[in-house]
Amino acid sequence: MKLTKGKIASLGLQHVLAMYAGAVVVPMIVGAGIGLTNAQLTYLISIDILMCGIASILQVWRNKFTGIGLPVVLGCTFTAVGPMISIGNNYGITSIYGAILISGLLVVFIAKFFSKMIKLFPPVVTGSVVTIIGITLIPTAMNDLAGGTDSSEFGSLTNLGLGFGTLLIILLIFRFGKGFIQSIAILLGIVVGTVIASFFEMVDLSTVAESSWFHIPTLFHYGTPKFHIVPILTMALVAIVSLVESTGVYFALGDICDKKLTDKKLERGYRAEGIAIFLGGLFNSFPYTTFSQNVGLVQLSGVRSNKVIYTAGVMLIMLGLVPKIGALTLVIPKAVLGGAMVAMFGMVIAYGIKMLSKVDFSSQENLLIVACAIGMGLGVTTVPEIFTSLPNSLRPITESGIVVGSLTAIILNVIFNFRKKPMQQMTNEPDKEVA
Repeated sequence: MKLTKGKIASLGLQHVLAMYAGAVVVPMIVGAGIGLTNAQLTYLISIDILMCGIASILQVWRNKFTGIGLPVVLGCTFTAVGPMISIGNNYGITSIYGAILISGLLVVFIAKFFSKMIKLFPPVVTGSVVTIIGITLIPTAMNDLAGGTDSSEFGSLTNLGLGFGTLLIILLIFRFGKGFIQSIAILLGIVVGTVIASFFEMVDLSTVAESSWFHIPTLFHYGTPKFHIVPILTMALVAIVSLVESTGVYFALGDICDKKLTDKKLERGYRAEGIAIFLGGLFNSFPYTTFSQNVGLVQLSGVRSNKVIYTAGVMLIMLGLVPKIGALTLVIPKAVLGGAMVAMFGMVIAYGIKMLSKVDFSSQENLLIVACAIGMGLGVTTVPEIFTSLPNSLRPITESGIVVGSLTAIILNVIFNFRKKPMQQMTNEPDKEVA
């Protein structure tokens, strides 16, 4: 398919819509949790969206120092929400950004070392991780499809009809559409779903009217950063956890784009992520990591061009500079987004299963690795309170089903497979002994 400027713009907008809700909800939760005013919260949301665009471009732009060079979109990590609220309430908002700055520098410095751990991610691990990522995202999609957990009409027939109707529209476009139309099925489904919702008075444009036309980001907007050891150690742990999540996304995209990932490529990817985190600290935004939902979108659209992500990055920067335009994306009902997310997140699961097809399941060890990893990931996602008795310092690890499941896969792979043929694992290629 030949990508014209119009097609690239449409595909870029589709990526923006896919990640926008996830990017906006983090500053909303954190801002409310640490008691920001409406004016402060407006700035926080806008600067976050702008930095998502800069971080994504930084990651896609491959050079000798940074950039994985894959069609990846970056957004603020959900893993940091709890720790940031805790730091803000106990040490003050400026301590949050002092900790983010140091954690970003830490990621830049350990990128080379972390990339050497590629042997820990053979297909049995990466396939499990990608599958876990998709599975843990599904509850979010279903909650939004029903109207959002904070909605007084959660699960109403209107919300369910709108959500499943949006999903049906997307499926029909995939069934009968061809070429470019098929590749923007998610975007078309969201647009049609929003139009239908407007007839039920579910589209509120008041946010657009109240938003300003332009604002300029400022360095250290909330004050000079402060540095305390506990917040720094907490955010450093969050950053390392984010690297584990990102690794699964990198391998999934590498597989989709038929590009083999080397330790040098991973090093550039990790370093770009570290710089993005550092920039987040400078402009009082957030730590950034890869967004899994956009992986499913790359697979669904079949378009793997980095030009699309560059375009999405520019759009995010514009949205961050012009709050009124950015507010337009907030009028999309959650039920509509939920319906689209079911398809996108489900595709992440399907691709994880495809990656696992390379694994030799005649090996009981491999079966056990996948079983325990997915079981732990899904278990922590559905019963997050299981580890509440553990120290708060461990929460960035224990609260995330993705992290718990990923660590389970990595550890079990080391236990079961490294003792057999450790050199084979270093190739990251499946074989009869190690997959």
